Amino acid sequence: MAAPRHGAFHPLTVAAVDRLTDDSVALTLRVPEELREDYRHAPGQHLTLRRTAPEGGAEVRRTYSICSPAPSADGPGPEQLRVGVRLVEGGEFSTFAHKEIAAGDVLEVMVPAGRFTLEPTTAPASGHYAAIVGGSGITPVLSIAASLLAARPDARFCLVRSDRTAASTMFLEEVADLKDRYPARFQLVTVLSREEQESGLPSGRLDEERLASLLPALLPVPEVTGWFLCGPYGLVQGAERALGGLGVARTRVHEEIFHVEDTAPTARPAGATAPATGRVTARLDGRSGTWPVQDGESLLDAVLRNRADAPYACKGGVCGTCRAFVVSGEVRMERNFALEAEETEAGFVLACQSHPVTEEVEIDFDR
Repeated sequence: MAAPRHGAFHPLTVAAVDRLTDDSVALTLRVPEELREDYRHAPGQHLTLRRTAPEGGAEVRRTYSICSPAPSADGPGPEQLRVGVRLVEGGEFSTFAHKEIAAGDVLEVMVPAGRFTLEPTTAPASGHYAAIVGGSGITPVLSIAASLLAARPDARFCLVRSDRTAASTMFLEEVADLKDRYPARFQLVTVLSREEQESGLPSGRLDEERLASLLPALLPVPEVTGWFLCGPYGLVQGAERALGGLGVARTRVHEEIFHVEDTAPTARPAGATAPATGRVTARLDGRSGTWPVQDGESLLDAVLRNRADAPYACKGGVCGTCRAFVVSGEVRMERNFALEAEETEAGFVLACQSHPVTEEVEIDFDR
Protein backbone atom coordinates (compact mmCIF):
# COMPACT_ATOMS: atom_id res chain seq x y z
CA MET A 1 0.00 0.00 0.00
CA ALA A 2 1.26 3.48 -0.85
CA ALA A 3 2.39 5.66 2.02
CA PRO A 4 -0.20 8.23 3.15
CA ARG A 5 0.25 11.65 1.56
CA HIS A 6 1.88 14.47 3.50
CA GLY A 7 -0.74 16.74 4.99
CA ALA A 8 -3.65 14.45 4.03
CA PHE A 9 -6.79 14.91 6.14
CA HIS A 10 -9.63 12.41 6.52
CA PRO A 11 -12.93 12.67 8.40
CA LEU A 12 -12.89 10.58 11.59
CA THR A 13 -15.85 10.08 13.91
CA VAL A 14 -15.52 10.87 17.61
CA ALA A 15 -16.24 7.65 19.50
CA ALA A 16 -15.96 9.13 23.00
CA VAL A 17 -15.10 12.27 24.94
CA ASP A 18 -13.71 11.49 28.39
CA ARG A 19 -13.06 14.21 30.96
CA LEU A 20 -9.66 13.69 32.57
CA THR A 21 -9.45 16.77 34.78
CA ASP A 22 -11.32 20.06 35.09
CA ASP A 23 -9.26 21.43 32.19
CA SER A 24 -8.48 18.40 30.02
CA VAL A 25 -10.33 15.80 27.97
CA ALA A 26 -9.42 12.74 25.94
CA LEU A 27 -10.91 12.35 22.47
CA THR A 28 -11.25 8.84 21.06
CA LEU A 29 -11.46 8.76 17.27
CA ARG A 30 -12.83 5.82 15.30
CA VAL A 31 -10.73 4.81 12.28
CA PRO A 32 -12.66 3.11 9.44
CA GLU A 33 -11.19 -0.10 8.12
CA GLU A 34 -10.15 1.40 4.77
CA LEU A 35 -8.01 4.07 6.54
CA ARG A 36 -6.33 1.96 9.22
CA GLU A 37 -3.07 1.62 7.34
CA ASP A 38 -3.01 5.39 6.75
CA TYR A 39 -3.31 5.96 10.51
CA ARG A 40 -0.74 3.36 11.55
CA HIS A 41 1.56 5.25 13.92
CA ALA A 42 4.74 4.93 15.91
CA PRO A 43 4.60 5.44 19.69
CA GLY A 44 4.96 9.19 20.36
CA GLN A 45 3.56 10.53 17.08
CA HIS A 46 0.85 13.17 16.90
CA LEU A 47 -2.30 14.07 14.97
CA THR A 48 -3.25 17.46 13.57
CA LEU A 49 -6.94 18.31 13.94
CA ARG A 50 -8.51 20.90 11.68
CA ARG A 51 -11.55 23.09 12.15
CA THR A 52 -13.01 25.80 9.94
CA ALA A 53 -14.89 28.35 12.02
CA PRO A 54 -18.54 28.94 11.08
CA GLU A 55 -19.63 31.82 8.84
CA GLY A 56 -16.49 31.77 6.74
CA GLY A 57 -14.04 31.98 9.64
CA ALA A 58 -10.38 31.14 9.33
CA GLU A 59 -9.14 27.55 9.44
CA VAL A 60 -7.65 26.48 12.77
CA ARG A 61 -5.18 23.60 13.12
CA ARG A 62 -3.88 22.15 16.36
CA THR A 63 -1.56 19.23 17.05
CA TYR A 64 -2.23 16.66 19.78
CA SER A 65 -0.13 13.62 20.63
CA ILE A 66 -1.56 10.13 20.42
CA CYS A 67 -1.71 8.58 23.90
CA SER A 68 -2.98 5.13 22.91
CA PRO A 69 -0.45 2.32 22.33
CA ALA A 70 0.80 1.84 18.79
CA PRO A 71 -0.37 -1.20 16.82
CA SER A 72 2.09 -4.05 16.42
CA ALA A 73 4.19 -3.99 13.27
CA ASP A 74 2.75 -7.28 12.00
CA GLY A 75 -0.87 -6.56 12.90
CA PRO A 76 -3.61 -4.40 11.39
CA GLY A 77 -3.70 -0.62 11.76
CA PRO A 78 -5.52 0.97 14.72
CA GLU A 79 -9.30 0.77 15.06
CA GLN A 80 -9.21 3.80 17.35
CA LEU A 81 -6.89 6.67 18.22
CA ARG A 82 -6.92 8.64 21.45
CA VAL A 83 -5.51 12.11 22.08
CA GLY A 84 -5.45 14.35 25.13
CA VAL A 85 -6.52 18.00 24.89
CA ARG A 86 -5.72 20.47 27.65
CA LEU A 87 -7.72 23.70 27.78
CA VAL A 88 -5.55 26.71 26.94
CA GLU A 89 -6.70 30.15 28.00
CA GLY A 90 -8.03 31.83 24.87
CA GLY A 91 -7.31 28.67 22.83
CA GLU A 92 -9.79 28.45 19.96
CA PHE A 93 -9.54 24.72 19.30
CA SER A 94 -9.10 23.57 22.91
CA THR A 95 -12.19 25.58 23.93
CA PHE A 96 -14.11 24.00 21.04
CA ALA A 97 -12.97 20.54 22.16
CA HIS A 98 -14.04 21.12 25.76
CA LYS A 99 -17.38 22.82 25.16
CA GLU A 100 -18.71 21.53 21.85
CA ILE A 101 -17.22 18.23 20.64
CA ALA A 102 -19.39 15.23 21.47
CA ALA A 103 -19.50 11.54 20.56
CA GLY A 104 -20.76 11.13 17.01
CA ASP A 105 -19.18 14.35 15.72
CA VAL A 106 -16.84 14.16 12.75
CA LEU A 107 -13.40 15.82 12.83
CA GLU A 108 -10.90 16.44 10.04
CA VAL A 109 -7.71 14.65 11.10
CA MET A 110 -4.29 14.59 9.41
CA VAL A 111 -2.40 11.32 9.15
CA PRO A 112 0.11 10.73 12.01
CA ALA A 113 3.39 12.64 11.98
CA GLY A 114 6.31 13.43 14.28
CA ARG A 115 9.73 12.02 15.18
CA PHE A 116 9.52 12.06 18.99
CA THR A 117 9.22 8.29 18.85
CA LEU A 118 10.52 4.99 20.14
CA GLU A 119 9.98 1.97 17.92
CA PRO A 120 9.70 -1.12 20.19
CA THR A 121 10.82 -3.43 17.37
CA THR A 122 14.19 -1.65 17.11
CA ALA A 123 14.68 -1.07 20.84
CA PRO A 124 17.08 -3.40 22.69
CA ALA A 125 15.17 -6.26 24.31
CA SER A 126 16.45 -5.32 27.77
CA GLY A 127 16.77 -1.57 27.19
CA HIS A 128 16.30 0.88 30.06
CA TYR A 129 14.43 4.08 29.12
CA ALA A 130 13.42 7.15 31.05
CA ALA A 131 11.17 10.16 30.52
CA ILE A 132 10.85 13.53 32.21
CA VAL A 133 7.51 15.16 31.48
CA GLY A 134 5.49 18.12 32.62
CA GLY A 135 1.71 18.56 32.41
CA SER A 136 0.28 17.42 29.08
CA GLY A 137 3.76 16.21 28.11
CA ILE A 138 2.62 12.87 29.50
CA THR A 139 0.52 12.25 26.38
CA PRO A 140 3.10 10.91 23.87
CA VAL A 141 5.16 9.29 26.63
CA LEU A 142 2.14 7.28 27.75
CA SER A 143 2.01 5.72 24.27
CA ILE A 144 5.78 5.19 24.22
CA ALA A 145 5.91 3.50 27.63
CA ALA A 146 2.84 1.30 27.10
CA SER A 147 3.98 0.18 23.64
CA LEU A 148 7.54 -0.58 24.76
CA LEU A 149 6.62 -2.52 27.90
CA ALA A 150 4.08 -4.63 26.01
CA ALA A 151 6.44 -5.45 23.14
CA ARG A 152 9.70 -5.96 25.07
CA PRO A 153 9.28 -8.30 28.09
CA ASP A 154 12.65 -7.34 29.60
CA ALA A 155 12.59 -3.58 28.92
CA ARG A 156 12.32 -1.08 31.77
CA PHE A 157 10.88 2.42 31.84
CA CYS A 158 11.22 5.17 34.46
CA LEU A 159 8.71 8.03 34.29
CA VAL A 160 9.40 11.26 36.19
CA ARG A 161 6.37 13.50 35.86
CA SER A 162 5.67 16.99 37.13
CA ASP A 163 2.19 18.44 37.60
CA ARG A 164 0.72 21.37 39.49
CA THR A 165 -1.66 19.35 41.69
CA ALA A 166 -3.05 15.82 41.84
CA ALA A 167 -6.38 17.11 40.52
CA SER A 168 -4.70 18.59 37.43
CA THR A 169 -2.81 15.40 36.54
CA MET A 170 -3.78 13.99 33.13
CA PHE A 171 -4.11 10.24 32.55
CA LEU A 172 -3.73 9.44 36.23
CA GLU A 173 -5.60 6.12 35.94
CA GLU A 174 -3.79 5.06 32.77
CA VAL A 175 -0.37 5.59 34.35
CA ALA A 176 -1.47 3.78 37.51
CA ASP A 177 -2.59 0.88 35.32
CA LEU A 178 0.90 0.66 33.81
CA LYS A 179 2.36 0.52 37.30
CA ASP A 180 -0.03 -2.28 38.27
CA ARG A 181 0.61 -4.23 35.07
CA TYR A 182 4.41 -3.94 35.10
CA PRO A 183 5.37 -3.42 38.77
CA ALA A 184 8.95 -4.64 38.33
CA ARG A 185 9.65 -2.82 35.07
CA PHE A 186 7.79 0.49 35.31
CA GLN A 187 9.04 3.06 37.81
CA LEU A 188 6.89 6.12 38.51
CA VAL A 189 8.03 9.27 40.29
CA THR A 190 5.55 12.11 40.70
CA VAL A 191 6.40 15.67 41.73
CA LEU A 192 3.68 18.25 42.41
CA SER A 193 4.74 21.88 42.14
CA ARG A 194 1.83 23.44 44.07
CA GLU A 195 0.68 20.71 46.46
CA GLU A 196 2.32 18.61 49.12
CA GLN A 197 1.99 14.83 48.87
CA GLU A 198 1.41 12.51 51.81
CA SER A 199 4.36 10.46 50.64
CA GLY A 200 7.04 10.76 48.02
CA LEU A 201 9.04 13.81 46.99
CA PRO A 202 8.45 17.27 48.43
CA SER A 203 6.61 19.79 46.26
CA GLY A 204 8.38 22.25 43.99
CA ARG A 205 9.46 22.75 40.40
CA LEU A 206 11.66 20.24 38.60
CA ASP A 207 14.45 22.58 37.60
CA GLU A 208 17.99 21.79 36.45
CA GLU A 209 19.50 21.77 39.93
CA ARG A 210 16.83 19.52 41.40
CA LEU A 211 16.98 17.05 38.51
CA ALA A 212 20.77 16.88 38.66
CA SER A 213 20.57 15.60 42.23
CA LEU A 214 17.36 13.57 41.87
CA LEU A 215 18.08 11.48 38.78
CA PRO A 216 21.21 9.64 40.03
CA ALA A 217 19.27 8.68 43.16
CA LEU A 218 16.46 7.17 41.08
CA LEU A 219 18.21 5.14 38.42
CA PRO A 220 21.62 4.32 36.93
CA VAL A 221 21.88 7.35 34.65
CA PRO A 222 24.81 6.02 32.50
CA GLU A 223 22.90 2.82 31.73
CA VAL A 224 19.76 4.50 30.37
CA THR A 225 19.40 3.75 26.65
CA GLY A 226 17.27 6.77 25.80
CA TRP A 227 15.76 9.82 27.50
CA PHE A 228 12.46 11.40 26.43
CA LEU A 229 11.79 14.98 27.56
CA CYS A 230 8.36 16.47 26.92
CA GLY A 231 6.46 19.45 28.25
CA PRO A 232 6.91 23.19 28.63
CA TYR A 233 10.06 24.79 27.21
CA GLY A 234 11.56 25.63 30.61
CA LEU A 235 11.23 22.09 31.95
CA VAL A 236 12.67 20.49 28.81
CA GLN A 237 15.63 22.87 28.66
CA GLY A 238 16.37 22.42 32.37
CA ALA A 239 16.23 18.63 32.00
CA GLU A 240 18.52 18.75 28.97
CA ARG A 241 21.12 20.78 30.88
CA ALA A 242 20.87 18.47 33.90
CA LEU A 243 21.45 15.39 31.74
CA GLY A 244 24.37 17.07 29.99
CA GLY A 245 25.91 17.82 33.37
CA LEU A 246 25.51 14.15 34.30
CA GLY A 247 27.46 13.09 31.21
CA VAL A 248 24.54 11.87 29.11
CA ALA A 249 25.35 12.02 25.38
CA ARG A 250 23.08 14.38 23.45
CA THR A 251 22.29 11.60 20.98
CA ARG A 252 20.49 9.72 23.77
CA VAL A 253 18.18 12.64 24.53
CA HIS A 254 14.93 13.21 22.59
CA GLU A 255 12.78 16.29 23.09
CA GLU A 256 9.32 17.57 22.30
CA ILE A 257 8.16 20.97 23.51
CA PHE A 258 4.46 21.57 24.11
CA HIS A 259 4.50 25.26 24.92
CA VAL A 260 6.92 28.09 24.21
CA GLU A 261 6.54 31.62 25.48
CA ASP A 262 6.85 34.27 22.79
CA THR A 263 10.52 34.84 22.07
CA ALA A 264 12.41 37.07 19.71
CA PRO A 265 13.32 35.50 16.36
CA THR A 266 16.80 34.15 15.94
CA ALA A 267 19.14 36.93 14.88
CA ARG A 268 20.11 36.93 11.23
CA PRO A 269 23.76 35.92 10.80
CA ALA A 270 26.12 38.68 9.72
CA GLY A 271 26.15 38.99 5.95
CA ALA A 272 23.04 36.79 5.51
CA THR A 273 20.64 39.20 3.84
CA ALA A 274 17.39 37.71 2.60
CA PRO A 275 16.50 38.78 -0.94
CA ALA A 276 13.48 41.02 -1.46
CA THR A 277 12.16 38.38 -3.85
CA GLY A 278 13.22 34.86 -4.67
CA ARG A 279 11.92 31.51 -5.88
CA VAL A 280 11.33 28.24 -4.11
CA THR A 281 11.16 24.85 -5.76
CA ALA A 282 9.35 22.34 -3.57
CA ARG A 283 8.83 18.60 -3.94
CA LEU A 284 5.74 17.22 -2.20
CA ASP A 285 4.18 13.78 -2.66
CA GLY A 286 6.30 13.18 -5.75
CA ARG A 287 5.33 16.40 -7.54
CA SER A 288 7.52 19.51 -7.85
CA GLY A 289 6.77 23.13 -8.60
CA THR A 290 8.59 26.46 -8.58
CA TRP A 291 6.98 29.64 -7.24
CA PRO A 292 7.98 33.16 -6.19
CA VAL A 293 8.64 33.99 -2.54
CA GLN A 294 7.34 37.40 -1.56
CA ASP A 295 9.38 39.75 0.59
CA GLY A 296 9.28 38.58 4.23
CA GLU A 297 7.30 35.46 3.38
CA SER A 298 8.23 32.04 4.76
CA LEU A 299 8.92 29.15 2.41
CA LEU A 300 5.84 27.37 3.75
CA ASP A 301 3.52 30.30 2.99
CA ALA A 302 4.98 30.58 -0.51
CA VAL A 303 4.28 26.88 -1.12
CA LEU A 304 0.80 27.06 0.45
CA ARG A 305 -0.25 29.77 -1.99
CA ASN A 306 0.21 27.18 -4.72
CA ARG A 307 -0.12 23.81 -2.93
CA ALA A 308 -2.87 23.86 -0.30
CA ASP A 309 -1.87 20.33 0.72
CA ALA A 310 1.54 21.37 2.08
CA PRO A 311 1.90 19.93 5.61
CA TYR A 312 1.75 22.28 8.59
CA ALA A 313 0.04 22.69 11.95
CA CYS A 314 1.33 25.25 14.45
CA LYS A 315 3.37 27.60 12.20
CA GLY A 316 5.32 28.45 15.34
CA GLY A 317 8.38 26.23 14.98
CA VAL A 318 7.18 23.78 17.64
CA CYS A 319 5.36 20.81 16.09
CA GLY A 320 7.74 19.92 13.24
CA THR A 321 4.94 19.01 10.82
CA CYS A 322 6.42 21.19 8.04
CA ARG A 323 9.90 19.62 8.17
CA ALA A 324 11.67 19.72 4.80
CA PHE A 325 15.12 19.00 3.39
CA VAL A 326 17.11 21.81 1.74
CA VAL A 327 18.27 20.36 -1.59
CA SER A 328 20.00 23.53 -2.77
CA GLY A 329 20.33 27.18 -1.84
CA GLU A 330 20.48 28.67 1.62
CA VAL A 331 17.73 29.49 4.09
CA ARG A 332 17.50 31.15 7.48
CA MET A 333 15.33 29.72 10.26
CA GLU A 334 13.77 32.18 12.70
CA ARG A 335 12.86 29.67 15.42
CA ASN A 336 13.38 25.96 15.93
CA PHE A 337 11.87 24.05 18.84
CA ALA A 338 11.16 20.83 16.92
CA LEU A 339 14.22 19.61 15.05
CA GLU A 340 17.15 18.00 16.83
CA ALA A 341 20.73 19.02 16.12
CA GLU A 342 21.39 15.96 13.96
CA GLU A 343 18.46 16.91 11.71
CA THR A 344 19.52 20.52 11.17
CA GLU A 345 23.10 19.42 10.57
CA ALA A 346 21.83 16.98 7.94
CA GLY A 347 20.04 19.81 6.11
CA PHE A 348 16.48 19.72 7.45
CA VAL A 349 14.56 22.90 8.26
CA LEU A 350 11.12 23.97 9.41
CA ALA A 351 9.49 25.49 6.33
CA CYS A 352 7.21 27.69 8.46
CA GLN A 353 10.23 29.41 10.00
CA SER A 354 12.54 29.45 6.97
CA HIS A 355 13.24 32.38 4.67
CA PRO A 356 15.43 32.34 1.56
CA VAL A 357 18.94 33.77 1.79
CA THR A 358 19.78 32.92 -1.82
CA GLU A 359 17.54 33.84 -4.72
CA GLU A 360 16.89 30.20 -5.59
CA VAL A 361 16.02 27.60 -2.97
CA GLU A 362 14.93 23.99 -3.43
CA ILE A 363 13.30 22.01 -0.64
CA ASP A 364 11.93 18.47 -0.42
CA PHE A 365 9.05 17.54 1.91
CA ASP A 366 9.32 13.87 0.87
CA ARG A 367 12.73 13.13 2.44
